[in-house]
Amino acid sequence: MNPNQAEALSQRGLDQLAADSPGEAVQSFRESIAADSNHFEAHHGLIRALRDAGRLEQSIAAALALTALTPNDPLAHTALSISLQCAGHVPEAEAAAARARILEWKAELQSSPGGDTSQ
Repeated sequence: MNPNQAEALSQRGLDQLAADSPGEAVQSFRESIAADSNHFEAHHGLIRALRDAGRLEQSIAAALALTALTPNDPLAHTALSISLQCAGHVPEAEAAAARARILEWKAELQSSPGGDTSQ
């Protein structure tokens, strides 16, 4: 695991996305993830790059992998919802969006004074 290398590769991927080169960005984000599988920004970048490259089913698969790695992260479920929506899987996209909202609400409740979501 090399977090510094992962960060540099992820930044290169973001630059490639900004330059409208999603295919190249996919490779950079995959290399970043290979350097540090817990570099979640690279996972998000990969999902976006695959989606921008029109590789929607691969984008969905990458988003599902991220939700497995970070099941309580609302952004992961939002990314899944967006990819599903783009691929025309509307009911699944709505379910993923609902899951993201529930996770956000739980986080808000837990951060409020006296918040307890264990019930």
